[in-house]
Amino acid sequence: MTRTIAKLLTVLALSATVGQAVLAVPAEAGGRISFDVAPRNQREAALFSTGIRVYSLFRGVKDGEIRQQGNGNAAGLAQAGRGNLGFIQQQGNGHRATLQQNGDNNAYGIFQYGRNTDDEVVQNGNNRSGATFSFGW
Repeated sequence: MTRTIAKLLTVLALSATVGQAVLAVPAEAGGRISFDVAPRNQREAALFSTGIRVYSLFRGVKDGEIRQQGNGNAAGLAQAGRGNLGFIQQQGNGHRATLQQNGDNNAYGIFQYGRNTDDEVVQNGNNRSGATFSFGW
């Protein structure tokens, strides 16, 4: 029991230290936050892929699309295989993104907002899906 309490106290002390460091960062400092959506199994991948494909029908996209609103953005989309669908959407300034799809029936979207985000995604295999959302300030 003493060992468990010691571990708990150590974790709490480290958490407090990290928390203080995070709070010390100025609010006006530039930065970014990004998260990926990656299905855990084939069923989730099929469901997510269907969602991306429905979105593509709404947008009128067949294989892939890059949409940019802002200045100084750069994006690239490469597809090797059949039935792949890829999106890169950039709103803001100074974004960079690449999406490479290798295999068949893959679906992926990169969505960047704010400024100065940088994402590189390589999708290998068949019937895979996912998305990346990045926000920069």
